[in-house]
Amino acid sequence: MKIKQIKKYLLLSLSTIFIISCTNLEIEGTDSIIDTSTDGGFDGVEDVESSLTNIYNGLNRIGDQANIYAISEVSTDELLIPTRGTDWGDNGIWRTLHQHTWDANHQHILTAWNNWNSTIFGASEIIDSRSNANAEQIALASFARAYAMFIIMDNFGQVPFRAPDEGPEINPMVMTRPDAMAFVLADLDVAIAGLPNATAGSGDALKRGTKAAARFLKAKVLLNAHVYDGTGTADTGNMNEVVALVDAIAADGFAIEDGYFDIFKQDADNETIWWLPTGVGNRIWNGMHYSQGAPGNDGGGWNGFTTLSEFYDLFEGDANTNVVGSGQEERRGWVPDATNADESNYGIGYGFLIGKQYGVDGQPKKNRAGADLEFTRDFPGLVGNNDATGIRTIKYHPINGAFTEHEIVFRYADAHLMKAEAIMRGASGGDALTLVNELRTMRDATPLSSLSETDMIDERGRELYKEMWRRNDLIRFGQYTKDWEFKSPESIGDETKNLFPIPSNAILSNPNLMQNPGY
Repeated sequence: MKIKQIKKYLLLSLSTIFIISCTNLEIEGTDSIIDTSTDGGFDGVEDVESSLTNIYNGLNRIGDQANIYAISEVSTDELLIPTRGTDWGDNGIWRTLHQHTWDANHQHILTAWNNWNSTIFGASEIIDSRSNANAEQIALASFARAYAMFIIMDNFGQVPFRAPDEGPEINPMVMTRPDAMAFVLADLDVAIAGLPNATAGSGDALKRGTKAAARFLKAKVLLNAHVYDGTGTADTGNMNEVVALVDAIAADGFAIEDGYFDIFKQDADNETIWWLPTGVGNRIWNGMHYSQGAPGNDGGGWNGFTTLSEFYDLFEGDANTNVVGSGQEERRGWVPDATNADESNYGIGYGFLIGKQYGVDGQPKKNRAGADLEFTRDFPGLVGNNDATGIRTIKYHPINGAFTEHEIVFRYADAHLMKAEAIMRGASGGDALTLVNELRTMRDATPLSSLSETDMIDERGRELYKEMWRRNDLIRFGQYTKDWEFKSPESIGDETKNLFPIPSNAILSNPNLMQNPGY
């Protein structure tokens, strides 16, 4: 059979996700790749390069504010979406993520499962010898498959796997987490061997897989290996390999770079290891107020996403204001006041927006009631909010384009901190405190006098907020089940929440899957 038949059916089946009730447990073909042909054969993809393009275009889904981004960030202490009157209620889909009260029918969990399993299958078709891909094409597909499988393994703990020529009568086999980790690491070795060796600042060359990107992902997997294999203790050999992989990335010219918010421009820099051409509009506008607009989006923001004051308080500076001169470190950003809100920033600040907000004319913005718009630290709860509660966050700025298609996935500051953490966990190759302070000094933060695990997880939060790593980090440091504001009391300390449930539809369609404990 020709692969386009599978693709056509897959697209149709995935599209049904958005029209099925979350409580409909009939098998709809959304959880396995189903072959509708009569012969069940597979003779390779028709056009390998086009298939690779489709695979990498599919990765642009990370630009969504829902699905994998939501379950990675809104389920942590870093982001929440409070209901404001009737806005952002959405039948509780956002609140349950922050509270850790999700179930196996949660739409964002289901869509993440389907999307990334789809990428695994599509990449496997390219890698299959019958597709006759060349070495670089196989390496590109291996990197994409490794990334997708990493996401499923990390979030769900088990990975279904269907070979390209297995028809619907075959239930996909299921990898355990350790087996999936070994599979990912093997794919990454293929990727490292076959991918191009793009150096720092290479621009468009960095939007597909490169040796540096594959090394970064391998370091990330190894740093978390003691979580994935269940031992709970970092292996010194793994930690030494993390250091070696980060050093190899640095040898390609990647490095930490000053000018924190400049990193999130479209311009080439030494920080960016892998980026995707997906619009950053969600990252800009989902927290901005309705009255905060800019060229390209004059209609204003969507007024949803906020952060907790306890996360804001991880940063140096005045707890109640973030205007220039508030003693803040660079990464906390700044809020324009009447004297510096102008066309150079569209009246919109950087980092954490708290207090009064101004327009380009230096006049206060207004809330829906007509009063001065003033973002507050605190909330009455996850419901019952007005349009100004909550500190807003922004890293990608509309001054660089309201919907610029350039989102960073991997960057060197993360690798730098991974190296420091690996040394803290037993690797040789430097001093962890020195590495952390090197970054802090560059970010105008006071150097630390000592380094604890709490210091390390807090530093990762300060550097990497809103970059889809908070859940992963909190789990590795044993803090994902800790108490934070508005978390459901019964979920505090519940280690079963470290994995999301296997979606109900997936369980029904593949009896080889077993529901994760606690669901």
